[in-house]
Amino acid sequence: MTDKKHTEIITVGKENLIERLTGGFEMRQTTTVAGVGDDAAVVARDDENYTLFSTDLLLEGVNFDLVYFPLKHLGYKAVVVGCSDILAMNGRAEQLTLALGISSKFSVERLEEFYAGARAACEDLGVDLVGGDLKSSVTGLVISISALGSVARERLVRRSGAQPNDLICVTGDLGAAYMGLHLLEREKRAFDGHPSPQPSFEGYEYLLRRQLMPAARRDVIESLADAGLVPTSMIDLSDGLAADLLRICRSSQCGARIYLDKLPIARETYALAEELNADPVVAALNGGDDHELLFTVPLSARETVARIGGIDIIGHITPDGTGAFLVTPDGAEVQITTP
Repeated sequence: MTDKKHTEIITVGKENLIERLTGGFEMRQTTTVAGVGDDAAVVARDDENYTLFSTDLLLEGVNFDLVYFPLKHLGYKAVVVGCSDILAMNGRAEQLTLALGISSKFSVERLEEFYAGARAACEDLGVDLVGGDLKSSVTGLVISISALGSVARERLVRRSGAQPNDLICVTGDLGAAYMGLHLLEREKRAFDGHPSPQPSFEGYEYLLRRQLMPAARRDVIESLADAGLVPTSMIDLSDGLAADLLRICRSSQCGARIYLDKLPIARETYALAEELNADPVVAALNGGDDHELLFTVPLSARETVARIGGIDIIGHITPDGTGAFLVTPDGAEVQITTP
């Protein structure tokens, strides 16, 4: 018998678990600028630039379902997932490696579909696939993505730079990928066991695209650079607005106020939410896989952000200890938490 304490992982939470497991690691290399705690690690490259490095893991049955997820789209999305972390540091992705764990159910042709999608994403993002690995898997498809990129030293953005009164900005719209997933799951249930399924997606093609083939927002990073604007903090929206905003607040030791009537939610997201008796605001706050960018800028940059276009200002940063809240149109404040 043992007297060692047994702590259930679910009681700790992802962020606290990562900190608990990695907090005791000492940084021994003088070239290591930033390690665990941001979207990507930062390593000194030369006197003018940093190297950025990120890694992600996608698991069948957890992150995707091959019943409805075409392998070509999955290959494309895997590259986007890796590159979005580099973009969230205000950098540019340059190289990528892909490692797969595959079961015997995969044919060579099916793997070629996956890599065709990955190749298309690499072409769209200007990224080189430079390596990877293949291993047998008995637990379904496993995808490991590692991305390398670079950023000029003066343009590096981390999660920890937000200041009181900074504006909170978000690209694109929120919750569409989450609703796209619900649409796919609905059709899967409806046609389970049907010999010739004919799913109905009419009018919701946008939601499907946001789930199956999201776009990495390289265009926004380039627009910010063209405008001479460096955000004070930034994060890739992969786990939902609520969770990722709280990560910025935690890293920057600040609070936040975001406004319900300022949240950008697509018409299709509202429509499907109504059809499914769901709340589109919950989708916007807690839905993952949007891969938009959440960032903060000084109050003086409001007009510059407005000129760029495609960016919504949804709130502002408040001092440490004030908490993070969603403000309703009548002025009520609802504390932001993660599910």
